[in-house]
Amino acid sequence: MKLGDLMAKAREAQSRLADLQQQLAARRVEGSAGGGMVTATVSGGLRVLEIRIEPSLVASGDRDMIQDLTAAAVNAALANAQQMVQEELQRASASFGLPIQGPTES
Repeated sequence: MKLGDLMAKAREAQSRLADLQQQLAARRVEGSAGGGMVTATVSGGLRVLEIRIEPSLVASGDRDMIQDLTAAAVNAALANAQQMVQEELQRASASFGLPIQGPTES
């Protein structure tokens, strides 16, 4: 394969992956904790979009439980989003024969 052809293919792959990353960032992924008492929604760009807390949990006044369940729900949502992004990027990279990794935990 000529260098020019290889560079053109690489540019095409880069463009398609950039489009995919934008599409993934627009997706919403949920995670919950406490049997659904707290639900967090994050984007594929790993941004927290929404946190829902059941009124009965708020009424209980158990601040420590609310904090713990909120952290657990956010972490679950972020893990679900990371997995979704990783799977989609792997699927896309397979069509180019490129090894691509999604976001990793810090």
